[in-house]
Amino acid sequence: MAADETRGIAQGTAPVPLSVLDLVTVGAGYTATEALRTSVELAKLTESRGFHRYWVAEHHSMPGVASSSPAVILAHLAAHTERIRLGSGGVMLPNHAPLVIAEQFGTLEALAPGRVDLGLGRAPGTDGATAAALRRTQTLHEGADDFPEQLAELTRFLDDDFPDGHPYRRIHAVPGPIQATSPGGVQSPHRPPIWLLGSSGFSARLAAELGLPFAFAHHFSAQNTIPALDLYREAFRPSEILAEPYALIGVSALATDDEKEARRQVLAASLNMIRLRTGRPGLVPTPEEAEAYDFSPVERDFATSWNANVVHGTADEVRAGLDDLQKRTGADELMITSHAHSGALRLRSYELIADAYGLPAA
Repeated sequence: MAADETRGIAQGTAPVPLSVLDLVTVGAGYTATEALRTSVELAKLTESRGFHRYWVAEHHSMPGVASSSPAVILAHLAAHTERIRLGSGGVMLPNHAPLVIAEQFGTLEALAPGRVDLGLGRAPGTDGATAAALRRTQTLHEGADDFPEQLAELTRFLDDDFPDGHPYRRIHAVPGPIQATSPGGVQSPHRPPIWLLGSSGFSARLAAELGLPFAFAHHFSAQNTIPALDLYREAFRPSEILAEPYALIGVSALATDDEKEARRQVLAASLNMIRLRTGRPGLVPTPEEAEAYDFSPVERDFATSWNANVVHGTADEVRAGLDDLQKRTGADELMITSHAHSGALRLRSYELIADAYGLPAA
């Protein structure tokens, strides 16, 4: 994998490359069709403004998150973009057969040569019952405990290098390297680079041992960010992929023209998270609904704690918050996810952030 497939170039006055994490959120009063149209507009906007990569996260059984099929969405985005890197943030590998993921991302690589990332996580991306339905197992943890073995299998399918005598030696992920060895075959020089995603130390250590790039979910596990990044850097072993560690962090950030509006949107997002955490997932509520909601003391404490890790406010305030976060964590890249009830406000947030850093004009 070429180094430039991992390391982006900071644009404007940004301290590091800026990227996008899209959950394809659906607000009350909107449809999944409208949310997906916003994703296309957002991918085109951020590509034109110099953002480095655009990832889509896998979630299931959540009415307010329309990103259950990252590969399908990424194929659609590939048809509407030309340069920005596209990837999964991430595919939850225990939910799938490794061969299927190798085939899906081999297809994406064929559609968008040289700009596809394969980010992998071991969490279910949903509740336990849904995970069991996805994995056709009786227990949630079955399938997650052998993540390193699944990762090794997936990597061999992507590289088509199972050893002689292996039961999968004659099985090939297509599109993939086997096509280059067929009569008259010509194979693309690119292979989707693997990233490991995590919210604790497990994937940090595994990424370090394998010499892979690492993406940490600061946006929902902020207390673990610095310990996980320290572990990754300390345990890192140089590989053919990376000579030195490279870590991005996902960060929730919302910039608005009016500071008050940012607070209103963040409150609605926290109510959405409260409902999700208490087994009542739904569409992202309107700010008016959140303002009228009677938060219990426990819910109010949760909202306050959750919102403390959301960088929000005017463009200048968000820029200052992102700069501070990057300085504190030493992240090599910031992957921004903006949560708002409407697609228009999400688009505006990225535009304001781009302007604040003087990123290239659209």
